[in-house]
Amino acid sequence: MRVPDPVPATPADVDAVVARLGRAPQADFEVVVRTPAGDPVVLRNAPLLRDGTPMPTRYWLVDPELNRLVGAVEAEGGVRAADAAIPPDEIAAVHAAYAAERDAALPTGHPGPRPSGGVGGTRRGVKCLHAHYANLLAGADDPVGAWTEAAIVALDRPVAEEHP
Repeated sequence: MRVPDPVPATPADVDAVVARLGRAPQADFEVVVRTPAGDPVVLRNAPLLRDGTPMPTRYWLVDPELNRLVGAVEAEGGVRAADAAIPPDEIAAVHAAYAAERDAALPTGHPGPRPSGGVGGTRRGVKCLHAHYANLLAGADDPVGAWTEAAIVALDRPVAEEHP
């Protein structure tokens, strides 16, 4: 289940994202998960950038500490380990659900190119633990995101305080 009422980005949210990315976001977004202090943790991106380019990444982890923790898991071989640990049919189901939700947000009758792939734009397997973890935190049943969270705990590191 997804977070029911995401909040459109405020000017402060845009400023926080600019500070974290080092550039202005190229797509409109909503904040779907926040820290207890109100800072953005997970964004839900529009399926198209403002110039019409397809944006495959629907859920984006922007919390610096969580990005660091997930990066530590990835640095220890986490992408391959998660891909090996999760049955391929479960990964395929997550990709399909993610793509369906993102594609449903396209403007009606959109004639141009469409985003492709599932979580993080990949068609099969695991590509990015950050994208799967963001998907989990946003409320999806994402076994790769759950695996990532468990891997963070196994490294004796705290997980997101605001897990839905």
